[in-house]
Amino acid sequence: MTVELSAPVIGRPTRDGGQSEVARRILAAAAPRFYLEGIRAVSADAVMADAGVTKVTFYRHFPTKDRLVEAYLETVAAAERQAVTRWRTEHPDDPRSVLAAYAAQLEAQLCGDGFRGCPFLNAAAEYPEVTHPVRAVAERHREWLRGVAEELAADLGVADPHSVAAQLVLLRDGAMSTGVGVEPAEVGQALRRAGLAVLHAA
Repeated sequence: MTVELSAPVIGRPTRDGGQSEVARRILAAAAPRFYLEGIRAVSADAVMADAGVTKVTFYRHFPTKDRLVEAYLETVAAAERQAVTRWRTEHPDDPRSVLAAYAAQLEAQLCGDGFRGCPFLNAAAEYPEVTHPVRAVAERHREWLRGVAEELAADLGVADPHSVAAQLVLLRDGAMSTGVGVEPAEVGQALRRAGLAVLHAA
């Protein structure tokens, strides 16, 4: 479940009080480039130029580029958690509506300009070392994702919520990884149908 990961969130770091205004400006400059161009393709110098900061200022807030990448992923993860929390608040005791809200948001992303897949899957592909801190951030978020899916599946009363959650996340990953040649709207519709089929079968 990746919510508002592309254009709707990237470039708008969460104002959580834990980052200075300068750090947020650096993140706002880095996020869209990391997402659209690829993390390793974007140099720290390019981010500094876009953010209008010096090397000294940049490294005061982010000692390494990898620390900036971690902050980027953590910001996107926080936005997704907030969205899911909001949907669960809006639809108490109605996990099916929460899943439907997520699917609708994902379909909107797939059809949006500049969609480049899931930032966490992208980051995992660029950082294959399982012990790397950037990879760890991505894996923590995906663990949360599977956990939320399992909770919602359990709330629906399915017999094996763990298995159902794994299937739903696999469907989500497949939808976000679909390449050229398939209409985004068709992918979104297929995701909805497949998700419903999984739930009905369970």
